[in-house]
Amino acid sequence: MNTVISKDGTRIAYKKQGNGPALILVSSAVADHQDAAQLAEQLTSHFTVYNYDRRGRGHSTDTAPYSVEREVEDIAALTEVAGGQASLFGSSSGAVLALEAASLLGDRVTKLYLYEPPFIINDSRKPVPVDYVQQLNSLTEAGKRSDAVEYFASEALGIPGEFIGYMKADPSWNKMEDLSHTLAYDGLIMGTTQSGKPLPTNRWVVNAPTLIMTGENSEPLFHDAAQALVKLLPKAAIHTLAGQDHSAVITAPEVLAKTVVDFEL
Repeated sequence: MNTVISKDGTRIAYKKQGNGPALILVSSAVADHQDAAQLAEQLTSHFTVYNYDRRGRGHSTDTAPYSVEREVEDIAALTEVAGGQASLFGSSSGAVLALEAASLLGDRVTKLYLYEPPFIINDSRKPVPVDYVQQLNSLTEAGKRSDAVEYFASEALGIPGEFIGYMKADPSWNKMEDLSHTLAYDGLIMGTTQSGKPLPTNRWVVNAPTLIMTGENSEPLFHDAAQALVKLLPKAAIHTLAGQDHSAVITAPEVLAKTVVDFEL
């Protein structure tokens, strides 16, 4: 993989492939560039894709203390490598990081593709606990990686306890454990947007054309979140992917890629 040095000295690893306008893929919680590898491949005939490991993950390094602004600086560094401008694709909490980056980087972000930002803005699902990030940090500091992932799955994803046992039996659980120290990062990115309250009206200033995507079979909270967000962005549209759910980046990369390629606003 290639590397670029972010503003604070963190080394960000990325894979560059394809031809066309630059597109940076921003991964979700407990995911690295490998999770978006098939999506990247599907996009290469239309974009020069920069599929990177977020700080603290995969081949990228990390620098304390963490802040959301440092993650935006990582994206800014990739944008410079790409020639000064790029589009961003983000999924789940990665979509919120991409949104944050578009707000802070201005015209360096040319288009924005957001798949199911996990805002909780009403009573469609239990809000994330107020001390969610603190609890994750405590579990991480105690070396309880599996417990941290379980806490994330229960409180952030809303997965019932009886299903978490089945998740632990899947090999993907080990990978999530390896990345569990970054779960608090995504909690900080989400901020208060999973509290059951309306989205803040002054947090993001984004003028780039934006496509907000949801899966037809996804929970109501994702559709409610998309409807709320589209009202805050001046150049945004919503598209629903037939038959898909929150896992579409992995299970239906060809569907997502076609939607991205076809987007015009």
